Amino acid sequence: MSLSKLVLRSMKKNMKHYYLYFFALIFSVTLYFSFVTLQNNAEVLATVDKSGTAKAGFVAATYMLYFIVLFFVLYANHLFMKRRSKEIGLYQLIGMTKGLIVRLLAVESILLFVGAIVLGMLAGFFSSRLFAMILLRVLEKEALVTMTFSTEALQQSIVVFAILLVIVLVQMAWMIYRVSLLSLFSASKQADERVKRFSPLQMVIGVLGLVLIAYGYYASTKLFDINSQGNLTLNMMIILATTIGGTFLVFRFSVAFIMNSIRLKKNGHLTARDVLALTPIMHRMKGNAKSLTLITVLTGFSLGVTTLAYISYYSSESSAYSQVPGDYVLLEDKDQEFLKKLEDNNIAFDKIDYRLQSVSASFTQLLSEDQQNEDNPLNGVEGIIYTIPLSDYQQIVPEASVSDNDVILTNYGGYMAEMFPLEKDRDVVVTTGDPAETMEETLHVKDVRHESIISGFVTSGPGGPIFVVPDALFKKLATHSSTSQWHKQTSINLKNKSDLALAESLYMQSIYSYLQSYEEERKGNIESLGITIFTLAFLGLAFLMTTGSILYFKQMSEAEEERGSYTILRKIGFAEKDIMKGIYMKQAFNFGVPLIIGLLHSYFAVKSGWFLFGSELTAPLWIAMSCYIALYAIFAVLSVGYYKKVIRESL
Repeated sequence: MSLSKLVLRSMKKNMKHYYLYFFALIFSVTLYFSFVTLQNNAEVLATVDKSGTAKAGFVAATYMLYFIVLFFVLYANHLFMKRRSKEIGLYQLIGMTKGLIVRLLAVESILLFVGAIVLGMLAGFFSSRLFAMILLRVLEKEALVTMTFSTEALQQSIVVFAILLVIVLVQMAWMIYRVSLLSLFSASKQADERVKRFSPLQMVIGVLGLVLIAYGYYASTKLFDINSQGNLTLNMMIILATTIGGTFLVFRFSVAFIMNSIRLKKNGHLTARDVLALTPIMHRMKGNAKSLTLITVLTGFSLGVTTLAYISYYSSESSAYSQVPGDYVLLEDKDQEFLKKLEDNNIAFDKIDYRLQSVSASFTQLLSEDQQNEDNPLNGVEGIIYTIPLSDYQQIVPEASVSDNDVILTNYGGYMAEMFPLEKDRDVVVTTGDPAETMEETLHVKDVRHESIISGFVTSGPGGPIFVVPDALFKKLATHSSTSQWHKQTSINLKNKSDLALAESLYMQSIYSYLQSYEEERKGNIESLGITIFTLAFLGLAFLMTTGSILYFKQMSEAEEERGSYTILRKIGFAEKDIMKGIYMKQAFNFGVPLIIGLLHSYFAVKSGWFLFGSELTAPLWIAMSCYIALYAIFAVLSVGYYKKVIRESL
């Protein structure tokens, strides 16, 4: 029989195995080609080119996406080869050499790759327009996206998947040449482990895994604590090592130990649910520990990175407001023609004037005693803090009250407030005036608040603190202060937000050096962060689909291996619903445990430094986690459906 006929017969016989591998290839090509097509879309690039980071972000994401695709396809091929191990063994029994078997499988793989590339590129071509529309929506851009075929994307994808094909063929040849004939007939059972009794050492290792994860979580909460910061890079490596190592030990020893303990407590009285859930999980854990650890770590990593990017994007409005606390902020009394333009165009607005005077103070005086150490970068720093009179502050907080030398510290927020919290009920010595005639005052911080009032342009960055002082004290400071760069800020808020578009057009007609626009600041944040959130969300989706598909493929493989057990259970009288109870428990573990641990990993990773990326945590975190939970649930439902199909076919 010729090689071509043998290939056709083999592919026809293994059609039920091929569709799984074929789907993995098509999915990988679709993801990659759609992203590369988007990267070369002229309308998209013309729209996002102003951000200055679009091309660099796309290129970096493309390399990361190829890593995901490579990992996914190699794992799917490994699983595919494992399911065909008996067939390969039979080929050797009838006299075929390993070289001939490699050529046979190589031809099959080439045909599958060619078909997957054609179908994947078609799907990627149509889906790229959808992704382009999503990107422009994220960037709040208006543009018509046409469906154009990119020859650059075609060439790049062909080269990339040709390299991937070579890697797959090498993996396939290596797997065939390195295994013995006997191992091919027992490959599907190599992951099973007969567990009789756990030794004390295994129990200790299982507990150690939980301790390592707990330590990693605890250390992450102290990662940016100024009192225990130390070497940040070293601490991050330790946290990463303990968390990943602990995760592997939990899957390798802790889970099997818990399952075995539950089984032993039943004294041999095992139900069908126990046989189908506890026992398979326990016996397969040795072989599944590495893959479950990898899936869990990838889930936690991708969710953490996606959440941090979404926090930045979600916080773009609050970040813009902390920089420009009003629809418009006018510094000093310059650029007054803008207000005249608003009035000429019948745009109603409210304005609040703040008088400003600067003082010099040491931030050390505002730190708690445990923060006053040499590792704190604020310790010993002498800086400028602006003051505003109480009467100006009462325009927005009417109930505010200070007297004598009492002050309110406000306008302090962002990551500085999280990393270096300033305390109330503390005395602060401030100085003002010329070096030849310096005035010194001792102020008592009555309260610390965080509302944004003064522009970040004045406070040298958003969230810089200011003092609200009694009017009498402000006048006293004003008579001595000649070093203040800023003396007045006017916050302008439109009464009707429908006038914002016209007001922005008036603002953009001229360049105002002393006028800031909240909308311009917000759109700038959106443009700079939109590409990042889109690319990371795309990669997060790729990670999620990859890990979910791998879990699904593993369950399909296990269902086929356990088909004989289901046949026996059905023959001795167990109904389908009785068997499915155990399947539900098994799938809840296989999908739920990696997801839960991955969610915990990402939560503590995000919680450790989220304030460096934005001002909102709860909503972005819950939204990102909900998406991951929903997609994992879909894979779990598909897996249960496949088990139900196998059980129904077992008789």
